[in-house]
Amino acid sequence: MSASKIKVLCVDDSALIRDLLTEIINTQPDMEVVAVAPDPIVARDLIKQHNPDVLTLDVEMPRMDGLDFLERLMRLRPMPVLMVSSLTQAGSEITLRALELGAVDFVAKPSLGIRTGMMEYANEIAEKLRAAARSRPRQARHKNTPPKQEIKAPLVSSEKLIIIGASTGGTEAIRAVLEPLPANAPAILITQHMPGGFTRSFAERLDRLCRITVKEASDGERVLPGHAYIAPGDQHLELARSGANYVARLNDGPPVNRHRPSVDVLFHSASKQAGKNAVGVILTGMGKDGAAGLLEMRQAGAETIAQNEETCVVFGMPREAIALGGATEVASLDDIPGRLMSLVAASGRAQRV
Repeated sequence: MSASKIKVLCVDDSALIRDLLTEIINTQPDMEVVAVAPDPIVARDLIKQHNPDVLTLDVEMPRMDGLDFLERLMRLRPMPVLMVSSLTQAGSEITLRALELGAVDFVAKPSLGIRTGMMEYANEIAEKLRAAARSRPRQARHKNTPPKQEIKAPLVSSEKLIIIGASTGGTEAIRAVLEPLPANAPAILITQHMPGGFTRSFAERLDRLCRITVKEASDGERVLPGHAYIAPGDQHLELARSGANYVARLNDGPPVNRHRPSVDVLFHSASKQAGKNAVGVILTGMGKDGAAGLLEMRQAGAETIAQNEETCVVFGMPREAIALGGATEVASLDDIPGRLMSLVAASGRAQRV
């Protein structure tokens, strides 16, 4: 990317939010707000006028709903969009729909009048805008597109586990990996960087779409075949053992690589508890969380896969993992489900569905 500043257009019906975002963005040395808009109708003309690199978009706005605008934008002029979302149950469901439609990522709507933690919030916005500016705009899967064909796996080792880590762009990447898997897939543990309150909605959405059961992980629950367990948005998820069984462990320890949940925490536990019986996958995301953990998994005998650059929204985490030597192979997103089933079916006895 050139040395010129990242051009940002902020779309929000609140003048206070527009002012706050402008203040945060314009204090960054490498980005600037080129325009603000109170609604999508005004934003349409400003996009043509300023050709921004990134759009920040509120969901609930007058004259045109943010989701309707996003759907049209990604169909007619795909560009990086960072959603600004309220941290509510309804807000989380709308945000997940926005990510499905092609938004790169989201940040929580700031609490006006509360300056505590504002520096951390400003840094988060700036990092996500930088990642969005480098990302690949992605058109949404059409509503009428049939789900991917189920991968047949008649023989799957009952000892195998699949361990997945992702960040920016990961919600849709995880869906692409889980949707084709058969009901008798091995147990799957997932850490996706998300704030508390969003992961339950994320798990419920995936559960409706997938043949396997998808749920938010609970502390101490047994890890079973045919199930995927997603780390809650404010807790680390680890793989542990209780006798002969695998169980999920949650903890609220300090952030690792500035994240809680952290992919490295999950991968590290898998390397210790499952060794060669685990298959590790690192998907799209910014930063390096998971790179060291994937290398540990490989060193413990696990097969490990990194998503390739061409299919990543942001090729940060996979790039770091590949550079460290943590990936035994690099694969496109569409190929990963089939590779997983091949790896876990390579040995072992069949599971009962």
